[in-house]
Amino acid sequence: MSRRVVRQSKFRHVFGQPVKADQMYEDIRVSKVTWDSSFCAVNPKFVAIIVESGGGGAFMVLPLAKTGRVDKNFPLVTGHTAPVLDIDWCPHNDNVIASASEDTTVMVWQIPDYVPMRNMTEPIVTLEGHSKRVGILTWHPTARNILLSAGGDNMIILWNVGTGEALLTLDDLHTDLIYNVCWNRSGNLFVTTCKDKHLRIIDPRQRLVVAERFAPHEGMRPMRAVFTREGLVFTTGFTRMSQRELGLWDPKNFEEPIALQEMDTSNGVLLPFYDPDSSIVYLCGKGDSSIRYFEITDEAPYVHYLSTYSSKEPQRGMGFMPKRGLDVSKCEIARFYKMHERKCEPIVMTVPRKSDLFQDDLYPDTPGPEPALEADEWLSGKDAEPILVSLRDGYVPVKNRELKVVKKNILDSKPPTGPRRSQSTCDSNFSHSALEELLEEIRSLRQTVQMHEKRISDLENKLCQFTNGTD
Repeated sequence: MSRRVVRQSKFRHVFGQPVKADQMYEDIRVSKVTWDSSFCAVNPKFVAIIVESGGGGAFMVLPLAKTGRVDKNFPLVTGHTAPVLDIDWCPHNDNVIASASEDTTVMVWQIPDYVPMRNMTEPIVTLEGHSKRVGILTWHPTARNILLSAGGDNMIILWNVGTGEALLTLDDLHTDLIYNVCWNRSGNLFVTTCKDKHLRIIDPRQRLVVAERFAPHEGMRPMRAVFTREGLVFTTGFTRMSQRELGLWDPKNFEEPIALQEMDTSNGVLLPFYDPDSSIVYLCGKGDSSIRYFEITDEAPYVHYLSTYSSKEPQRGMGFMPKRGLDVSKCEIARFYKMHERKCEPIVMTVPRKSDLFQDDLYPDTPGPEPALEADEWLSGKDAEPILVSLRDGYVPVKNRELKVVKKNILDSKPPTGPRRSQSTCDSNFSHSALEELLEEIRSLRQTVQMHEKRISDLENKLCQFTNGTD
């Protein structure tokens, strides 16, 4: 007789619970665009939601503390000329977000800590290189300012956001529409799923497919894939009979799956959200009203079902909070932001513990906001693991750090041809002292603006403390 009937795991009793009604974000017209994106991106400061908007594409950015009913005139981020399809927060700067759109462009935005008075229409940088709509965005996990975009032109472009230039263009590795892209932990490889039914592991700096598997799931509907911490690949897809299925694969041996499990017959694409600190993967189906979660271990059957969080209303999309944005004092191990038709509902996942002390086993050191590499170092072949931070005392988001874009001057590489022009009358009439005066005035204005921004930021922080204190 077996001695151990029930598998031991500290995550066997993960408990999901929605927040109270006044902690939700109400009256938001969530986008109705037919695209399998999560429509939502969150970080320790903000929740961003793709919304319906006339005459272009827009998304809304709300400070986490700004719960309740959202004013219908709340300012939006509205630079795109067609619907926004994907958004992603920069992991190394909580005030920087990228957006991808049907208008073929990618835009990068600096979000202020205070709520702006009017719509934001000017991105820091617009990245143009795709010829069809751009539906996938993902930032590099360890290198500063590297952003990956994938478009309907079956092309993947890696950008250096700091210079506004394309670093690498991979235009001949995919023969059809790319469904999703996910980096591994150190960012030297990424995995893609594609409409041509191929799962590919790609080394972008070599521009090579280093491992490939045809039809990990035999059905025709979209697949998803994410890297685990150990370098395995977790996939979701459909069987030939249109049943939903999950799989676990070793890229060194793609012939046989480590695990393959059928789930149910629903037709919504399963979006996997993976937490490397706990090795738990959460599956949120588009149109489902549940979140299923599994623990990935090195013991058979390798993908262990834990539990299901169920609710009444279906989800349009889902945001997943990074570990550093969670409340460690309440043993919170995950937080989702569930998109309804007209609201966003946070769902908290906890592991109930009797002790109030910090639970070391639930919170190993987790990737922090500091990048391990610069873009040039990564491009030259360097790799690095994420720089980890402890959550023992909770995580305090850092102040707004400005992203500066330095575009290379074409004159640096191309010396001007022809004779040097002589000083014009206009140049000579503009005296040196007048120029100095003008520069001094600009400096003074800049100091005044910075002083007011700091004052506004301080007042915002005080207001947040006050509202948190009265809750």
